[in-house]
Amino acid sequence: MLLSSVCCTAAALPSLAADGNASMAAPSTAASVTQSTHTQTALVALIVRLRESGTLKPVEATELIKLAEADAADARVQAALIALANAQAEAAQTRAEVLAMQSAAGKNTPIQVEAGAPVVSAAAPTSAVPAVADANVTAVPSAPKPSSPDDDTVRVTYVPEVVKAQLREEIKNDVMEQARTEHWAAPRSFPDWVSRFTFYGDIRLRYETIYNHKQNTNNGDFYAFPNFNTVNTGSPYNTADTSVAFPRYNIDQDRSRMRLRARLGAAVDLSEGFTSNFRIATGENNSPVSENQSLGAAGSGQGGGFSKYSLWLDRAYLKYQTTSDPARALTATLGRFDNPFLGTSIIWADDLGFDGVVLTIPAQIHFDGQVIDSIRPFAVIGAFPVFNTDLNFSSNSNAKFASNDKWLEAAQVGLDVKIGRDLNVKLGAAYYLFTKTAGKASTAYVPYSSSDAGDTDARRPAFAQKGNTYMALRDISPDVSNAYGTTNQWQYFGLATPFHDVAFDVRVDYNHFEPFRISFIGEYVENQAFTARGVFERGAVNNLGDTSATGGGSAWIVGVKLGDALLQKRWDWNVSLNYREVDSDSVIDGFCDSDFGGGGTNLKGLTLGVNLALAKRVSLGAKWMSASEVSGQTFRNDILQIDLNGKF
Repeated sequence: MLLSSVCCTAAALPSLAADGNASMAAPSTAASVTQSTHTQTALVALIVRLRESGTLKPVEATELIKLAEADAADARVQAALIALANAQAEAAQTRAEVLAMQSAAGKNTPIQVEAGAPVVSAAAPTSAVPAVADANVTAVPSAPKPSSPDDDTVRVTYVPEVVKAQLREEIKNDVMEQARTEHWAAPRSFPDWVSRFTFYGDIRLRYETIYNHKQNTNNGDFYAFPNFNTVNTGSPYNTADTSVAFPRYNIDQDRSRMRLRARLGAAVDLSEGFTSNFRIATGENNSPVSENQSLGAAGSGQGGGFSKYSLWLDRAYLKYQTTSDPARALTATLGRFDNPFLGTSIIWADDLGFDGVVLTIPAQIHFDGQVIDSIRPFAVIGAFPVFNTDLNFSSNSNAKFASNDKWLEAAQVGLDVKIGRDLNVKLGAAYYLFTKTAGKASTAYVPYSSSDAGDTDARRPAFAQKGNTYMALRDISPDVSNAYGTTNQWQYFGLATPFHDVAFDVRVDYNHFEPFRISFIGEYVENQAFTARGVFERGAVNNLGDTSATGGGSAWIVGVKLGDALLQKRWDWNVSLNYREVDSDSVIDGFCDSDFGGGGTNLKGLTLGVNLALAKRVSLGAKWMSASEVSGQTFRNDILQIDLNGKF
C-alpha cells in the first residue's frame, strides 16, 4: 500500500504541473523534459521524507529513489540531445544564408535582404546550392521578383519558418538515431544483463587502542585465561607436559592497531521474483564474526612488510520473493546471507553471515472484514549447517568415525506495530536450537602420537573467541605407552554445555522530531540447556581458568540511540549508549560481538558511540567500550575505536 501511494503521488505530480500551466502556451519538448526532471526531483524528496518518518522502510525507499533518479537522468539526457539537434539545425540555416550572401557579393552587386520574402531569388548564383546541400538544407527556388533592366540588385531571402522547422526536425531525427545506435541517447539502453546488476560496497578505516588494566593477573595459574581456539585449530595439547605453557590471551599489555574493512558486492535481478547476491570482503583470517584486516599483521601466510591481503567470499545466495513489497512477501533464501533475525550483537555479531536456508513469512490481522496495516505479524524459520564432518574423518584410521554434523535450527515470530504517526514498535521471540555443538567424551582409546584422532574430535568448535566453558574431549586410556596416564595426554576441548537459546527482542522508534529519532533497544537471552551442575560434572574449565564452574546461562542488553536515523547529508549525527551483561554460557562465544571486551562472553559493561556525516556517503565515528568479567578472575578491558567510513 505504501509503495502504491508513492507511485500514485508520482503520477499526480505531472498532472498538477500540467493543470498549473493550462493557461500558458504548450511548452517545447525540451521544456517538457525539464519539467519531468523537476517532477522526479520532487518525487525523490517526497520518498526521503516518507523514509525519515518511518512510513517507508529503508529498503523500499532506496528502491524507489533509484528508479526516480534513473528516470530523471534519462530526462536530462533527452533534453540535452534535443537542444543539440536544435542548435545544429540553426547553425545549418545560418551557414546556408551566409554562403548565399557571399556568392552574391562575389559578383560585386549590392545585396538586399528582404525579411519575410518567400524564396531565394533566381538571380542568386547556382553555386550556392551545393553549399546549402552540404549543410543538410534544401533551398526552394521560385519565380524572381520583376525588375527593370537596369536593376543589378541580387535579393537574398531567409528560408521560411515552416521550412526551418522541417530542417530542425530532420537534423534532430538524425542526431537521435545516431545516439540510439551508439547507446548514448538513454543511459539505460544497454544490454539487458547490464540493467539487472546493482553494485554496492563500502570501506572502513579504523584506529583501535586496547587498554588492559594492570590489576588483571593470571596468578601463575596453569589454565588462567586459556586460548582454547589456538589448540582446537592446531595440534592437540599434551596436558601432561607442564613444561609447555597452555596458549593464553593477553590480559595485561596494551595494544594498538590500524584496521581495514573493504566489501564489494552485486545484487542481480533474475526476474519473476528471483534475485541473486554475492559479496567479497577482506579479513585477516576466516573468522565468521569479523571482516577486519589489521594493517601490517603477519599471519595465515599474508600481511607484514607491505604484503598483499586476502579476499574472502562473504555472501552468495539465491532468493525468491513472491511480491515486490518485502513487508508482504513470502521470501525464501538459500546460500550464505545476512542475519535474517531480529536481534543484537550479544548473540549475533554484526558481520556474521548465515549459511543454509531461511523462510520469511508475513501475515495479516483482519478485523471487521478489513486488514489492519498498523500491525504486521511475521515469522522467520531456518536451518543452518554449522559444521560438516570431513568425508575422510579420521583420515589416519582404517575404520572411519561416525559423523558429528552440527546444525542450528531456528524460528522467530514477531510483530511490527505502528502506533500513530510517530511511534513504531517491533517485537520478536526466537528459539535457537544448536545440535551436536556440545562436547562429548570419546570412546576410550590410546593416542600413540598427537595425530591419533578420537572419534569425537569433530565436536570441538571450528572457531571460538573466549568466555564459554570447555571440557576435555578425549578419553585416554592409561597404558605402558603413556606411563599409565602421566605422559602423551594429547587433548582437544569442546563446549561443556549444549545451547538451546530463547531470545526476546524489542525495538522502539519515536519519530515525532523527525529527522531526529529516539530509539530504544533491548534483548534478553536464556540458554535453557545450561546447568551449573551439569557443567561441573564434566570437569570443565572456563576462559578465565575457573574450575569451580561459576558463570551462568543468561544475557541481556538495553540501549538508546539519539539523532539522525540515517546519515544522509553532511553534519547528520547520532549518539548511542548501551549496557550489557553476558554470562559465560548464555550464547556461543564464537558467534557473538567481536569488539566488546575483545570479543566473546563472560563480559559486562558500557558502550558509548557517536557518528557524524562528513558527506552524503562518508562518515566519521568513535566508540568507547568498557568491559569487565561477570565471574572468575579479575578482567578489566577498555577499547577505543575511531572509524572513517565510505559507502556506495
